[in-house]
Amino acid sequence: MTDFASNPPPRARSGRRRTAEFNVYFTLIFLFALPFALIGWLRDVGRHRTLNLRGPLARAWSEADNITPLIFSV
Repeated sequence: MTDFASNPPPRARSGRRRTAEFNVYFTLIFLFALPFALIGWLRDVGRHRTLNLRGPLARAWSEADNITPLIFSV
């Protein structure tokens, strides 16, 4: 029996390679989402009174990473 915990099989690359057009859309969506993510982060910092939250850059990156593939899936 093989022990996969210490030596897992290599992962297959998922999805297609990101093209220049994909990167342009990703950048535009990221820059557009950044102010909204900053406002949401400041609101959550005030509400929870802690800085132990995902920052505005991570939130904007996540939004762009979710939205951009939807554009190219059509």
